[in-house]
Amino acid sequence: MNILVDLFLTFARIGVCTFGGGYAMLPILQRELVESKKWATETELADYYAVGQCTPGVIAVNTSTFVGRSQAGIAGGIVATLGLVFPSLVIIMVIAAFLQNFMHLDFVVHAFNGVRAGVVALILSSVIKLFKNAVLDWPTRIIYAAVLAMAACGAFCPLPGGALGAVLCFVLSPVFLVIAAGMAGLCVRWAKGGLK
Repeated sequence: MNILVDLFLTFARIGVCTFGGGYAMLPILQRELVESKKWATETELADYYAVGQCTPGVIAVNTSTFVGRSQAGIAGGIVATLGLVFPSLVIIMVIAAFLQNFMHLDFVVHAFNGVRAGVVALILSSVIKLFKNAVLDWPTRIIYAAVLAMAACGAFCPLPGGALGAVLCFVLSPVFLVIAAGMAGLCVRWAKGGLK
């Protein structure tokens, strides 16, 4: 099958079968891209997710662009991205047309509660898979613990206003944390024997 068609159909299938956003998509991306299609390794998928986290846009969309680009160049990146967003766009347009008429019904409210609980489970599954492939030794455990502590501080601590609040918002933002973790990884590699 033509690689561009394969990219579009694969990512369209991922897009139509996934609820809950980028993190919840990770188990399906892992199954389709790593196990089934062999378009990426576990490590590459984790790297795509890390870069997708600190670049503008939705993580899953960024990941589809990276994978498509690696398989078929710029055209592959565009086609994979379109494949991922097309089903969601159609479904959201249909839902938006009818949802307001049904949001007050009990069975709709309970259905959304169930979907949210399921999404939490999918995200936890993604976290466990990423943890197993990324936190491998003492340096990565220390980096993990430091970033987790800073992220938790940003999530649970109210930030003061003014200049101090602006600095804390920057320091605790996911972009800064990913960049800081990358720099820490480079420092560890350098300390172990230099960079090649």
